[in-house]
Amino acid sequence: MNTPELKTRLEALSAAEHQQAIKGIKRGIEREALRINPNGSIAKTPHPQDAGHPLTNSHITTDFSESLLEFITPVSEDPKETLAQLQDLQKYTLSKMGDELLWPMSMPCFIEDQDDIALAYFGESNIGKMKTLYREGLKNRYGSMMQAIAGVHFNISFPDTLWDSLQKVEQSSAEKQAFISEKYLGLIRNFKRELWLISYLFGASPALCKSFLQGNESDLPFEALGKGTLYLEHGTALRLGDLGYTNSAQSSLKVTYNNLDEYITGLREAIGCHSDLYGDLADYKAETPQQLNKNILQIENEFYSPIRPKRNALSGETPTQALARAGIEYVEIRALDVNPFSQTGISLEQINFLDVFLTYCLLKDAPALSCEDQRLTEANLQAVVNFGRKPDLELQRDGSPVSLQTWAGDIFAELVHVAQYMDKANDSNVYQNAIKLWRECISDPNKTLSGQFLSQLKQNQQDGGSYAIELANEYKLAHQSQSFVTYSSSSLDADAGASHEAQKQKVSEDNLTFVAFLDDYFANA
Repeated sequence: MNTPELKTRLEALSAAEHQQAIKGIKRGIEREALRINPNGSIAKTPHPQDAGHPLTNSHITTDFSESLLEFITPVSEDPKETLAQLQDLQKYTLSKMGDELLWPMSMPCFIEDQDDIALAYFGESNIGKMKTLYREGLKNRYGSMMQAIAGVHFNISFPDTLWDSLQKVEQSSAEKQAFISEKYLGLIRNFKRELWLISYLFGASPALCKSFLQGNESDLPFEALGKGTLYLEHGTALRLGDLGYTNSAQSSLKVTYNNLDEYITGLREAIGCHSDLYGDLADYKAETPQQLNKNILQIENEFYSPIRPKRNALSGETPTQALARAGIEYVEIRALDVNPFSQTGISLEQINFLDVFLTYCLLKDAPALSCEDQRLTEANLQAVVNFGRKPDLELQRDGSPVSLQTWAGDIFAELVHVAQYMDKANDSNVYQNAIKLWRECISDPNKTLSGQFLSQLKQNQQDGGSYAIELANEYKLAHQSQSFVTYSSSSLDADAGASHEAQKQKVSEDNLTFVAFLDDYFANA
């Protein structure tokens, strides 16, 4: 596979006037982590209030369940700083959790019953109650087990200097923000086409605790290990498969990424589309509501996509309203498993690879992606999720079968040139080193994260849960022994205190009933 357009752009951007345009990539990370007891069971305690209020603390909050913490870093141009921020936030929160631990995996720990998974509670303000009712809807639509799955979200934006240089190189006369949005959508289309590679390299959930199935049968060829571990011999990322974040009702939605208006229209239609599946569940107007509304999507965030175009929203704006107002500001990658071999859940080597891969997705040509094309990309992803490390696995590329190794080799051949360009601009070798490191996984699947994890379990005939508890204890001790790097305990204490005051303020400012508040919200949305 040869993409002359990518080569042409790299050559043009390597000219003296554009050579450093790529410098200044900005990133932010959201890492989810399940709170567990020392024996590996899910923690049933409330969110640690000493760490701040989950509604108003911008760095330490909860995700879908009360036990699922979420750590959110500020935007930074230095990936080492971002990882240090994650480390500090986790260190601080662990100090407020007593003897509880952070589960270092994506697929959850042993959970005896779905009722053990408490919905995240955000207080008694209208917006807080809306967040919890949204999660009640998710529970009633998909079950609580899904709400215990953890992941890592990687946010990235490219610098203005790159957009200026790209416009000159491509001789584009488009308005700048329209040009930026168009390019980000091209990145998204290319990412979706080759997302399977991320699952292959970074998928770290080839196994799960059999309690996750809650007694249900699975068509997947699971094998058993230890007390209660089920695994797929060649699996990579069960979190991204049919057992993870899925919504079968969404298969009928026509949300595409060929232009911004098309994306916004598709998503808004889904918000307003009545669902036959969920029509019997009581909505927010009922005395005992079971969901926000009876549509296929309660709100836009329910749309499950491995990558999203994003814009920081103003107060009261929905995500699509923000995009319609000012275009795409950054993209959010939602396809990353928690890396069990990193105490922060993601490694520097992964970040460096993602920088290169996403730059590659941005700079190469990005043909339109129809709904049918998207279904083919999803079929490739599912093949890799379940069988990615199987020798001679074939995927579909441009309507023809191709082996995973061949396609991955073609991609890496181009990533090398992108990494060289980025290293030259940054006077470094980190990007080429990252490509060299992860390229070894093509010929040796055991070097992938899923391969390493399964090798550990099988070599030691170890249950996945016991290994995860070992890692959780190891990482807690490491956090306790390390000093704060970017924050301090006192500054995080101050943030926690301020978040509780901010949440009280939100309650005091409410001047509508909850039903009237939601009436206004959905009318404006």
